[in-house]
Amino acid sequence: MYTEDQNEIALFAKVFGHPARVAILQQLFKIDACYCGDLSEEIGLAQPTISQHLKELKNTGLIKGTVEGVKVCYCIDKENWSKMKKLLHGFLDQNIPNADCC
Repeated sequence: MYTEDQNEIALFAKVFGHPARVAILQQLFKIDACYCGDLSEEIGLAQPTISQHLKELKNTGLIKGTVEGVKVCYCIDKENWSKMKKLLHGFLDQNIPNADCC
């Protein structure tokens, strides 16, 4: 019923729909490396809550994680981030029609 692009835009919009996920992404960008520490200390939320949001971010492909011993290290997935930016830019950069409608 919907195009692949429409589904992807909706998925990305959903992931940005929670401030905790935005904060996690900002923290990962700030670090500019794989982060293997406790993001709950950095973000100020309980670890189970952080884990839930990390799972959502990973499911959308915006972050990736690797297991190192008992820790999971996370970083921005640069390829998927670039793909998402291109897709959203194309959507958000549409011109508003000149017609008066309301």
